[in-house]
Amino acid sequence: FVLSQVAKKLQKTEDYEILVSRSRNFKNVIDPQTGYANGRYADGHFYEENKTDNFAFYITEGAPCHYTWYAPQDPYGLMEAMGGKDNYIAKLDTLFEEKLYWHGNEPCHQVAYMYNYAGQPWKTQKYTRHVMDTEYGDIPGGLAGNDDAGQMSAWYIFSSIGFYPVCPGSPYYIIGSPRMEKVTLNLENGKRFT
Repeated sequence: FVLSQVAKKLQKTEDYEILVSRSRNFKNVIDPQTGYANGRYADGHFYEENKTDNFAFYITEGAPCHYTWYAPQDPYGLMEAMGGKDNYIAKLDTLFEEKLYWHGNEPCHQVAYMYNYAGQPWKTQKYTRHVMDTEYGDIPGGLAGNDDAGQMSAWYIFSSIGFYPVCPGSPYYIIGSPRMEKVTLNLENGKRFT
């Protein structure tokens, strides 16, 4: 998706169309039987033993319940592929209520913010605050995972401010639950955002 946006900016229309089409391929791995991402065979049928909360051989470093949500460029398309908004919300609820959410892996970082797209921002606020309170500490081992390229820290800073760039390559920030009453960002162009 991000590359499609670069191609669009460069006025490479053909490249844009190919890349934006590819960004919708996540729909091809959402199993209609479960509503979760699942492995597929070359003939198109889905892997039969889809345990959504266990690490799967067809996913690198994660489980279907984690990677299903890695479609920040098209949350409404994801809802549709999962069988509708009610199923989408139920699966998000399960992820958090059954403690399956894994903040230590970056493909999960946008997940708490996905409630906003389903019209339940209070759950985004609840779970982003919960993650800030439980997954970050000022002790050895206080981070839930590797701070790869600063992603764990960036999530915390954005979430503490009260918004998050859910979809890379998009100019939109999604509202969360700020920890601070006032924040001033000094921008590169000399301006301030307060």
